Amino acid sequence: MPVRTVLVCEAQVPFVHGGAEVHVRELTRELTARGYLAELVSIPFKWYPKEEILPHAAAWRLIDLSESNGRPVDLVIASKFPTYFVRHPNKVAWLIHQYRAAYELCGTVYSDFGHNERDVGLRDTLVQLDTQMLGECRRLFANARNTANRVTKFNGLPAEPLYHPPRLASRLEAGIYGDYVLSVGRIESVKRVDLLVSAMAHVDRPIRLIVAGDGTQRPNVERLAAELGVSDRVDFLGTVDDDALVTLYRDTLAVVYPPFDEDFGYVTLEAFLARKPVVTATDSGGPIEFVVDGVNGFVSPPEPAPIAAAINALASDRRRAAALGDAGYTRARQITWDGVIEKLVSS
Repeated sequence: MPVRTVLVCEAQVPFVHGGAEVHVRELTRELTARGYLAELVSIPFKWYPKEEILPHAAAWRLIDLSESNGRPVDLVIASKFPTYFVRHPNKVAWLIHQYRAAYELCGTVYSDFGHNERDVGLRDTLVQLDTQMLGECRRLFANARNTANRVTKFNGLPAEPLYHPPRLASRLEAGIYGDYVLSVGRIESVKRVDLLVSAMAHVDRPIRLIVAGDGTQRPNVERLAAELGVSDRVDFLGTVDDDALVTLYRDTLAVVYPPFDEDFGYVTLEAFLARKPVVTATDSGGPIEFVVDGVNGFVSPPEPAPIAAAINALASDRRRAAALGDAGYTRARQITWDGVIEKLVSS
């Protein structure tokens, strides 16, 4: 039987709106645009204290989405942890990420999981349950090769990378290569906006850094800018609307995006679609699936001085910046929603 009705599952953190939230809403919209009866199913998620993690996973396991109001549901598409715990006979996962603090971030400064008995036991339980629940899926996709590799490494399951265009794809356009570099996204530790601020101490004037986004680490990063004496060259805009973001992409010199071990990083593709080069880091994960050093941007060691050197190189040669941006555009425009939807619904 052909797929007609589809439910997309979201673990929602109230008052947080980032890449994962954009991902599921765009998927629902694209399914609807192609004639499917599609809706988003959201359940709030709270990860602290750690004792809350398993109960929130259990909440999804209690839900049977095989039908709604007497109408059969043909397909359920799970996204990030713990949505794939849901019960349905035709469940597909398009994995954004698992509970990262218990996986690849464990043992780093970005995770609160330690080596005590309680944390080790919880981590082992999560990995075991994830392996079981993801193993129930008819097909297992990931939003990037980086995410797919994690599933294979930690859960022993094969996952196919499935890339999608960013939300602003149709609106982005090229403009000038201006006197600022742009950071887009949440200001959280794992996004390493502090690294960009530190780099600004080595960036030649008059280049500025514009930070479009907000988050729990914003006060700390603003404090760092003051301590380094670069506050006059770093603009913290907070969350901006789409019109402002499109303009910022249009006229920036480059987008600087060095998160730690990112899943996908739609910011990279948004920059490319505005014909802007991207400066990222060697340990940034998803972005380096697209950024090729010296071809469409720079892949730098995750340190202030090398990142600043990449920015200075672009500022000193705008013709090269434009050529790198054009190469990025050629790469990004190959990614479409048609292939994504076809694979998800035909699984």
